[in-house]
Amino acid sequence: MTSLLRHVKAVQNVTLPGERLPFRLAEEHVGWIPRAASDLLLAQDFGCFLSEGAMILPWAEDLPQLARAVADAGGFRWRNEPFDVCVEFDGKVLTTVDRGALPYFGIRAEGVHVNGIVQRPDGLHLWIAQRAADRLLDPGKLDHIFAGGISAGMDAEETLLKEAREEANLPPDIVNRAVYAGSLRYITQRPEGLRRDRIHCYDLVLPEGVIPTASDGEVAQFALWRMDQVIETLRTTDRFKFNVSLVVIDFLLRWRLLPDTEETRELTGIFRK
Repeated sequence: MTSLLRHVKAVQNVTLPGERLPFRLAEEHVGWIPRAASDLLLAQDFGCFLSEGAMILPWAEDLPQLARAVADAGGFRWRNEPFDVCVEFDGKVLTTVDRGALPYFGIRAEGVHVNGIVQRPDGLHLWIAQRAADRLLDPGKLDHIFAGGISAGMDAEETLLKEAREEANLPPDIVNRAVYAGSLRYITQRPEGLRRDRIHCYDLVLPEGVIPTASDGEVAQFALWRMDQVIETLRTTDRFKFNVSLVVIDFLLRWRLLPDTEETRELTGIFRK
């Protein structure tokens, strides 16, 4: 394994619909469910029905309770964190649903990821977090200095401040220096279900004396890595959380930290579409 491109190809594992049915709230197509989930949804007392090849929940306001019932029946792990439900990113909020339900129903989700950059005399370094071993998703994987999903009623900037405080114990006057660097989208099948995500990417250049500290149990430890160590780990291992790999590759391309190779040019074409 000596390729950065494989991280991109690894998430390109879905062709919709595949073995999935559209999931609609009345007339609004908000997600995709596995055909195998149909019986469980139909068995719940919320009026779900099949019509014209789609699973339909007649009333959007019933989705939170339907999701709770499905979780209680063993469909997915409850996360106790509501997320907004929209047809399109930046669209009208139809209702909310628990974070754990998003991949189960194939509903869009958004998050923020931050590249924590330190400029030292010997070159650029990147703060790397290691996720705690007890995390529900991707335990022990390498992560950003802080990152997180955008909860219901919040925006990206509010989420930055929240996650920085909770995961890295960084104050607002530091976090407000973060520069928006664009967004990445992917649709990928994961163990937890169908992920249809938009990631808002930020670059945060930190003074050398600012040290993140783990504060909420999400992170086991932080380390400041040289860029050659980051690149080599990406090329030769799968230690990084899957979407962190994508955001870091995007950072490497934007900051022109990769050699001019055929793979780099191919990656540039993919990320600059």
